[in-house]
Amino acid sequence: METNIFDTNRKFVRLIEVRGNGMVEFEFAIGEPELFVELMLPRAAFQDFCRDNQVTMLAGAAPAGDTQWDWRLRQARDGVASDK
Repeated sequence: METNIFDTNRKFVRLIEVRGNGMVEFEFAIGEPELFVELMLPRAAFQDFCRDNQVTMLAGAAPAGDTQWDWRLRQARDGVASDK
């Protein structure tokens, strides 16, 4: 029998955008990259955050889900409707 263990030592970052004012918008996940929070930090603080948490950088956009909950805070902020 296979046991899935939620490993809190695994941490992930997916870069969303580096703004003109130096703020870095990104997704941060612990254990599973699909369960994340959206954060924003100044560039230097972002670099420290990634180093201190020993994150794995994820490339590209997050995979799309298949539920009504597949949306991002930035979509609400920017008034962008989901494709669903």
